[in-house]
Amino acid sequence: MYGDSSRVIGRFFWAGKDRAYQLIDRVIDLDDQETHDTLMRTLRDFARRHRNTIGIYRRHLNAALERVPEQREKVMMLSEEKQALIGAYFTHEYSIESAAFFNPSVVPALDQTGLQRGQMRIVMSMRAVGEGHTSSVVFRNIILDQNNDPLAEPTNPFVGLAERIYYSQYTKENFNELAHQRDDVDEAMYERLVGDLPENFNHRELYERYWSLWNGYPTDSEERDQLNHLMTVADRYYELHFSLDTDISERVLYPMIDFEMKGMEDARFLQFVHEDGSTVYYGTYTAYNGKQIRPMIIETQDFYSFTIRPVYGDAAVNKNHAIFPRKINGSYYVLCRIDGINNYIIKSDRLQVWDDAIKLSEPKYPWQLYQIGNCGAPLETDKGWLVITHGVGPMRRYCLGAMLLDLDDPTKVIGQLREPLISPMDDEREGYVPNVVYSCGSIIHNGEVFIPYGISDEAARFATVRLDTLLEALLAD
Repeated sequence: MYGDSSRVIGRFFWAGKDRAYQLIDRVIDLDDQETHDTLMRTLRDFARRHRNTIGIYRRHLNAALERVPEQREKVMMLSEEKQALIGAYFTHEYSIESAAFFNPSVVPALDQTGLQRGQMRIVMSMRAVGEGHTSSVVFRNIILDQNNDPLAEPTNPFVGLAERIYYSQYTKENFNELAHQRDDVDEAMYERLVGDLPENFNHRELYERYWSLWNGYPTDSEERDQLNHLMTVADRYYELHFSLDTDISERVLYPMIDFEMKGMEDARFLQFVHEDGSTVYYGTYTAYNGKQIRPMIIETQDFYSFTIRPVYGDAAVNKNHAIFPRKINGSYYVLCRIDGINNYIIKSDRLQVWDDAIKLSEPKYPWQLYQIGNCGAPLETDKGWLVITHGVGPMRRYCLGAMLLDLDDPTKVIGQLREPLISPMDDEREGYVPNVVYSCGSIIHNGEVFIPYGISDEAARFATVRLDTLLEALLAD
């Protein structure tokens, strides 16, 4: 499966305040006929490429006026056509899958209707990269047949951003009320965190204050625990809501905040089962701003509405975080690679606080001596937690492997493959990043492990292995 460079979003185009002032005045100077003709010609050229072109123009007009608020009153007095045309000048197309298309993860879809015996509909996420190496998250619907052969359902030619976006905002009064609903609030730490913030603040301002305080305290200190306790009040960055008449292939998660402005990388989705039997989809991903990386959590019930959540703690660093699909003995568990080299595991009472990582495994075989990591959420079997892994060897060649963790105590490794499970074949070596096979999540179906994997950041392929055969190999040593 390849990316499609014809799938474009209408992205906000900004070249600075001075250009915005000049541009708005130039459009205002057009007479009504020129305005109408230019807008109609633009719509004729682009309307077939977007679901709601006028809506995009209006959204981008508002985004521009937020940056030059002194122009708002003047612009709002203009005709609807002139306003739409101004918005068109603050819009440009961005081909989200044009540069690279890779690193898939899969989960069972909510909708399993209309299928034959032995079939399953799955949602596959992909990391899509366009101009400037900006990564976003896109989706496909795939049906697995009784032989686990994948059939991709048709993709919609349209693709777009969320219809509604809500950013987390707080007042001191509101934050104080939320924080003090919890036990054991340290008042001195609360004042250090919130005291110097403005009366109205957003999550970014709060997080930067948290981070500056955090770096001033030693590892495993009580002060850091108190900060984490307070910050779980601010449990979300923003929410996205897509229209219910969109196909899943139309929805794209694109960077919305400073932390992720250069990309949302390697989303690892899973279906989490709560202790009461209810389910939710989580996805961990790496937010990249061009200099720093931060792990984040996506939460969704239905792949229409998404909440983006922060994580805190000493182990909320680096890449490769993957959440276990249920609690184990009352605790959350998360796989990670906090040092960039070895596999670790975190046990936590709170999903968004990651501390006290325990080393699980180190590189030990020639094909993985450079570094190792996980390839998505563990899969529960009657023999243990199956983890698809990756390893990096000579010439930065990526291969996939597997390990097995104890079902009741996943800090114990009870089996590892000595040789790779999947290595780059000759026709998988060429692409945006050569000699790489990589996955962000697999699934068990019809007695097999179904593994989607990216090939050299160019496309996705699919592999299967009998579950009993793989478990037997893992337990052979």
